[in-house]
Amino acid sequence: MTDRPGKERARGKPEGTSVRPEPSAAQHRRRHLAKIAGLTAAALVLATAGAGFWFYEHLNGNLSIFDSAGIASDRPPDGPADASGSQPVNILLLGSDSRANGNDTLAGGELGAGSSDTAVLLHVYADHRHAVGVSIPRDSLVDIPRCLLPNGKWTVPQHDQMFNSAFSLGASPTGNPACTQNTVETMTGLRVHHTIVVDFKGFATMTAAVGGVPVCVPNDINGFGIHLKKGRQNVAGQSALDFVRARHGIGDGSDIGRMKRQQAFLGALIKKIQDRGFDLTALLPLADAATKSLTVDPALGSPMKLASFAQSMRSIKLADITFVTAPWRYAGDRVALVHPDVDTLWTLLRQDRTLDGQSTGRPADPSTAAPVSASPAVNLTVPVLVQNGTRTYGLSLQAVHELRAKGYQDVSAGSGGIEHAVTTIGYGPGHQGEAEQLAQYFPGADVRADAEATVPLTVTLGDDYAATAAATASPSAGPSPTGLPTGIAQNSRPADADPCAGLTYG
Repeated sequence: MTDRPGKERARGKPEGTSVRPEPSAAQHRRRHLAKIAGLTAAALVLATAGAGFWFYEHLNGNLSIFDSAGIASDRPPDGPADASGSQPVNILLLGSDSRANGNDTLAGGELGAGSSDTAVLLHVYADHRHAVGVSIPRDSLVDIPRCLLPNGKWTVPQHDQMFNSAFSLGASPTGNPACTQNTVETMTGLRVHHTIVVDFKGFATMTAAVGGVPVCVPNDINGFGIHLKKGRQNVAGQSALDFVRARHGIGDGSDIGRMKRQQAFLGALIKKIQDRGFDLTALLPLADAATKSLTVDPALGSPMKLASFAQSMRSIKLADITFVTAPWRYAGDRVALVHPDVDTLWTLLRQDRTLDGQSTGRPADPSTAAPVSASPAVNLTVPVLVQNGTRTYGLSLQAVHELRAKGYQDVSAGSGGIEHAVTTIGYGPGHQGEAEQLAQYFPGADVRADAEATVPLTVTLGDDYAATAAATASPSAGPSPTGLPTGIAQNSRPADADPCAGLTYG
């Protein structure tokens, strides 16, 4: 029960008190002014308290909380603490494409089961001064563990399912965030401390509350209900939503391209909020907009808990945040996560280490540290045939030399095949694992089974490989990151990067 100001009981004079002399006129005036000042101050306190209480209740009524019963009981442990006892925190940020609760007015479409359009796992290091945001492709093929359905039943584990289908399990219009949280914990071995879901309507309102966000649109977009002009601009509301949702008519039309724009947008949004400061005129409209759009786990289930959580993030500077897309490749019309690079990424975060394997302040303990890479042994004797699927002369010989330099012993060049935009790796029966290992040297390659294969592994080089080879050979090309697996280095983006930079795929 909330305490409210009550009426003060009248008090009489205690018996036996002495009679004081009558005050002078000047004393009367001073007491009168003091009384007015006191009453005015009391009125201001009560008015402020009343407004604060009303606003708190208003924000509290905005929040939606998902049921903790769906969160798995068998969960990963917390990350290692630093010298002060502080521990890393993992926050799962989900963008719901649900059309329920008026969201259809912004995005159109049918009212049905919500799915997770966007997923970012934010790892806040134990020092609470550095963070990494990992974007997980929505079409990634992952294992979904047991999940609780709205009818109270639990599903059986599912193999090789699209990542965003976890949010759709149970066909609830508001989605199944607990299932997505369980899936991320199973996939990464990281304990997810908080899950936050934001919908279309709330996202649009939040961008308006901060006065818009600066973005860079690579080209004019006109189609699928989205209309944006090319170039730098400030977007808010519907136009901001269009920018982060657009896939068709921009870049290569891929979900990977959309994630790169979302990362650029998040960096610009954080900068905008930090630049405005944390005064009430900036925070109250944002708090109102944010809570209207959020569905959170029970641990964040009140405005006070949200405010405390936000306060704990205040020391993280934009320059100390890095975005990275989980290392990926095409797998037909889906996306597969690249091993061992993605395993290395999860291991680094479990150890609370930066992407280049460094500590953010806690001394390393070699007796407890797990190896950074959990990759299995590579079979370097497996025969590999390399074909040129481009119009770039001599490309297959270049790839042959590169693979031999990596230690492959039986690599040969074959005749060119059909022109390919994307490099493909075909594998014969029993050689899928070896194909997965080979794919780490061809980021974004499409790995597929080939029942008629004449050799265990066949690499058909695509235009993507030709472009990478040309950039590497160019004297003007900047140095590539060192100390990072290729799949991590090529998918990383500093949060303070220019909003027009790094939008290769969109």
